[in-house]
Amino acid sequence: MTPADLSLTVLHAVRRAVDDGALRVDVPPVVKVERARPGGVGEYASNIALTLARPAGRTALDVAGILRERLRDAPGLRGVEITGPGFLNFTLRRDAGAELVRAIREAGSAYGSGTALAGTAPVRFAGPDDLARPSGLGERSDLHGLGEPAGPARTTRTTGTARTPRPADLTESRALIVTSTVVRLLRGQGADAGFGGGERVHVRAGEYRPEVLGVDAARWALLRPAPQDRPLDGAPLLVQHERNPLFRVRYAHSRVRRLLVNAAQLGFGPAYETPVDAPVLLGLLGDHPTVLLAAARHRAPDRVARHLEATADALLAFQHTVLPLGDEKPSAAHRSRLALAEAAGTVLAGGLSVLGISAPDRI
Repeated sequence: MTPADLSLTVLHAVRRAVDDGALRVDVPPVVKVERARPGGVGEYASNIALTLARPAGRTALDVAGILRERLRDAPGLRGVEITGPGFLNFTLRRDAGAELVRAIREAGSAYGSGTALAGTAPVRFAGPDDLARPSGLGERSDLHGLGEPAGPARTTRTTGTARTPRPADLTESRALIVTSTVVRLLRGQGADAGFGGGERVHVRAGEYRPEVLGVDAARWALLRPAPQDRPLDGAPLLVQHERNPLFRVRYAHSRVRRLLVNAAQLGFGPAYETPVDAPVLLGLLGDHPTVLLAAARHRAPDRVARHLEATADALLAFQHTVLPLGDEKPSAAHRSRLALAEAAGTVLAGGLSVLGISAPDRI
């Protein structure tokens, strides 16, 4: 990790703290890091906590603690310590990528799950029937259990005319999709979460239309925007084009699968043997557990979708370096890049699974 990489990593931690609501400040354009002074702690230091303390209305030590929590598992950092009135001191890892890739390979699609919310108070949301019929009006939604589709939507016929869904039905259709996803996120962090209570995730109206869009696009249209925002227009989500974020995420996963096939044909496979210069992609993969935890705490599946988009974009920018070009022979560098790409594909598949969306091997 270079000083520039470290600066971006700390800046990213500030942005996450602001997004999580832990800090209420304007995110600075840059974060200054410098070599630790002789006799100091670590290799680099930053006074960012002291800079943000006054606008945040908190002590520098409080701000430093908030940032350290978000930097603890950052790739490339072996340690983060707080010294003096609130200086952050950093010790770098020599090859964090190997540990990160190993952790993702061992966890598989469960990478990012944890026990951070284990032992917290049980969470019980209004059940599917309550969400689908908040006032006892109209038919139950076309969803069952935890929001999985059950075929084409049903209509109620009166004198031979199909009933037009009421606005409440549309709102609660989306509420069930969002709530079931939040339950999955909470359980993935060890929380005792389910239905049968009174808590609700307040969402803006949105109709679940798997019979028109297919399950994947129908769910993305409802989950990608923040719950209080309008659902996405479904038609653009069916277009296989880079302007379609759902296509980019799923294509990035399928591209990894193809890279693995192509590499096997060239006689090599994934093995992280030498450091890979891909700080953006490594940072996003390292952030995945934190994103899942924040999405669970804030009842915000859209955070997962946005993170998948960023990860897919970083992977698509990186994937051109994976296979040998021209007369190149497969080397440790190629094997390491392939291992990193495979890890990114695993994260994409796991994140899509949390949202109830498939990750095809080919598109």
